[in-house]
This record gives sequence, structure tokens and C-alpha cells, in this order.
Amino acid sequence: MHEIEPYYRWRDDYVAAEDERSPFYETEYNEFEFDKQVYNYLLHPQWDSFGSSTLYLKVLYADYDRNYSIIELIGEWNDAIDNDIMLLKREIIEVMIGEGITKFILIGENILNFHSSDDCYYEEWFQEVEDGWIAGINFRDHVIDEFKHNNIDYYINFGGVLDDLGWRALKPLQVYKLVEEQLIKRLN
Repeated sequence: MHEIEPYYRWRDDYVAAEDERSPFYETEYNEFEFDKQVYNYLLHPQWDSFGSSTLYLKVLYADYDRNYSIIELIGEWNDAIDNDIMLLKREIIEVMIGEGITKFILIGENILNFHSSDDCYYEEWFQEVEDGWIAGINFRDHVIDEFKHNNIDYYINFGGVLDDLGWRALKPLQVYKLVEEQLIKRLN
């Protein structure tokens, strides 16, 4: 896992550590040693920690004019033991909502497992974005099945094009427009 680094081709467009409105503003990264891990597996030092011992992320892009953010995730999403959703919601999402972000694109291809608890924080997040939305793209099938089994797909949109979106060849605005187009189709 130490070779999986957060997507970096948008760094000319956005760097969370340089964004004064970001929860990771002025974060400094250790370029010489691995300082993060999931269980016994070391992670690339560019991933950001928000308090979970098994789930890490990288805010790849935030657009405050269009009110969206693209967040890449890695590790094990464990609400049952570590209450990762509470940590994510309180430490990252609430800060971003406070800055006007109401549309969240979560990239989950590096999420290995999901362990559910209850859906209270998902419901709270969903209600706080009002006219916005939360979309999960490229999550693994067994992870989506766990989200669905626990009815969390009521709050986070999965499925269809979102499950196999070739986002790396696109710019952030193109990803946003593709995801938004899919969600609008579902509402109509």
C-alpha cells in the first residue's frame, strides 16, 4: 500500500495544503519516511490523516464557486470500531460545509472494506448539504454491498456510471459535471 499515492495530476489546479479554506491548510508532509499506516501496511506519506487509524484521505480538489469537492480515500472504513464517519464528518466535512461545499465526490477505489455501525452521521451529513449531494465513485462491489445492506446508499449515491468512472483522464470540473449529470438523471 505504500506505493499507492494520492492522485497528483491536479496539483497544478489545487493543493489542499495551500488552500486557506481547507482543513489541511499548511500541512507539511514527511517526504523521507512513512509516518502513516493501516494495520501493518505502510501508506504513502502524502495521504492525510483526520483521526482514524484505518482510513485516510486526500482532498484532491475544492471549488468554492461551484460548491463541490473531490476526495480520494484509502484504507478500511470502519464505523463499527473506530466510528470513522463521525471523525470524517466532524473533522473534515463540517469544515468544508462551513466554507460552502455542498457537493461531495468520494473516490473509493482504494477502500478495502466497510464496517457499518448506525447511519446517524450519514443522515446528518445528508441533511446539512440541503440542495447538495454525496456521491461515491469507483467503490469496490463488496464495499458498495455493505453500504447498501446498511441502507447508507440512501445518503451516498452509488451505482451505474458512478461505479466505473474513468476520472483520471479528466479535469476536476469534468468529473463534477459527469457526476452531477448522473445524479440529475436519477432525480428526473
